[in-house]
Amino acid sequence: MERRQRGVSAGLLLLLYQIYQVGFQNIPSVTLGVLVLNIFLFLSPLRPLTEVCLSVNEAVHRQNWQRLLLAPFHHADDWHLYYNMISMLWKGIMLERKLKSIWFAYIIAVFSVLIGVVYIVLEFLLVIILDDPSYGMNCGVGFSGVLFALKVLNNHYNPGRVSSVFGLPISSRYACWVELVAIHLISPGTSFAGHLSGILVGLMYTMGPLKKIMRACAAGISFFTEPDRPRDYYSEYYGYYPDYQYRTPRNYFDYTGGLTEEEQLERAVLNSLNERDFGGGTHNNERQPYGFWFPPENSEENMRRQRLRRFDIR
Repeated sequence: MERRQRGVSAGLLLLLYQIYQVGFQNIPSVTLGVLVLNIFLFLSPLRPLTEVCLSVNEAVHRQNWQRLLLAPFHHADDWHLYYNMISMLWKGIMLERKLKSIWFAYIIAVFSVLIGVVYIVLEFLLVIILDDPSYGMNCGVGFSGVLFALKVLNNHYNPGRVSSVFGLPISSRYACWVELVAIHLISPGTSFAGHLSGILVGLMYTMGPLKKIMRACAAGISFFTEPDRPRDYYSEYYGYYPDYQYRTPRNYFDYTGGLTEEEQLERAVLNSLNERDFGGGTHNNERQPYGFWFPPENSEENMRRQRLRRFDIR
C-alpha cells in the first residue's frame, strides 16, 4: 500500500475547485495552511501509508511515537482527502473567525496529537476488555478525528442550531453523536475509535480541563489571548479582553460626551427638533455639525419646552 508521488485525481480536482469557488481571500490563514499541508502531503507523502498510520502495536510496542504527528495529515485516497478537507474548510472558516488565528492553530496542533493518544488508549482498552489482539493492529490515518473535535467546538460556540445529518434535522448538541453512529453503519471500514476520540477531546476542551491546561501552558506567551471571546465583524476594533465581553472603544467619550444611552437619545431628539424649527441651521444660519449637537449652557428650560412641543405635534 505504498504511495509514491500522486498525480491529479478526481477528488483532488473537485477539492481545488471548491476552494477556488470559496476564494483564497475568504479562507482564514490557519485554515488555508491546514488545507495546503494536507494536499501537499497527499501529493508528496513523507513516508508510505503503512509507515505513518497509527496503531497500538506501532506506537506503544514499537515506540513509533512520531506517527502521532504524521497520521492526521496523511490520507488513504483522493476522496478521503476531499471529504475531510471540505469539512475542514467550512469548520475552519466558522471557528477561526470566532477565535484568533493563533489560538486556532494552537487548538489544531494540540488536538492532532491528543486525539491520537486517546485513540491508542481506546484501542488498548478494547484489546484488554475483549481479549482481542486484533484491535491493537487497527491502523488509522486521516484528519477526521480532528474534524469531529472541531464539530464539538463549533456546536459549543453556536448553540441552539439544527444540523442536517444525511438529510435528517438533528439538534447540533447531538449531531456529532448521530453522525458518529451513522458513518460507522454506512461505512464500516471507517475508524469508530478515531472518530470517538475526536468527540471526547472536543468535550475535554468545552466541558473538561483541557482548555484550562492549554491556557496555563500558553500563559507566558504574549500573543496568545483569551480564546472564549467570540470574534465578529468588530473584533479587530474592540479586541479580546478576559474581563469584558466587548470592551468599548478607547475614544468612546469623544463620541458621546460621557452621556448615557438615554441622554444620547434625548439629545438626538432635541437636535432633530432644532433642525425642524430653524430649517436645518442654527440661530446664526450656520449648519450644525454631524453627530450630537449640545445647546448652550443653562438651557434646561429650553429642553423642557422642546419636550412639550414634541408632544403637541400631530
